[in-house]
Amino acid sequence: MNHLAHVFLAPDSPEARVGSILGDFARGVDLSALPASVRQGVRHHRAVDSYTDHHPDVLASKQVFSRQRRRFAGVALDILYDHFLLKHWERFSAIDQDAFIRRIYSELQAKEHLMPDKMARVTRRMVWNDWFGAYQDLENIGYALDRVAGRIRFSNQFTGMIMEIRAHQDELEQNFLSFFPDLQEFAGDIE
Repeated sequence: MNHLAHVFLAPDSPEARVGSILGDFARGVDLSALPASVRQGVRHHRAVDSYTDHHPDVLASKQVFSRQRRRFAGVALDILYDHFLLKHWERFSAIDQDAFIRRIYSELQAKEHLMPDKMARVTRRMVWNDWFGAYQDLENIGYALDRVAGRIRFSNQFTGMIMEIRAHQDELEQNFLSFFPDLQEFAGDIE
């Protein structure tokens, strides 16, 4: 899952939501030095990722991508799922979407002292450029995926993956709508 889904599913505290993003930046970080609620968010992140990686609907979605792009399907789905979560927000939450996003941005700014430098830089860009708002537009998902492709240090065919997403959008969306309620239930039961 990507950042929005992680903070959406995280335990209900600002520190746990920071930890839910920190899961992507934890390499080399002394987690024992962080508050227990941040560590809880990191554990939650890892459990959500593991569950997601093994869910039948996610595995089926990965198979719609061409052989040359399939190894990046997980990355593409993570970002695409934030788009689908925003698109279908009312199915999964009674909280106003814009209010939730504003609260998350405010929490990330207030809790920056809990983040390693790389995460702080990324979350600043996330807030300044309103990544969550931008993810409402499928075209912006394509731009985000192309930026990821540009950061990969080896030759790849990840650029342009949005074309395959568009070609299979209905199937990918239906798989998400089948998968996400299961993930919500699982995430709510994580200790």
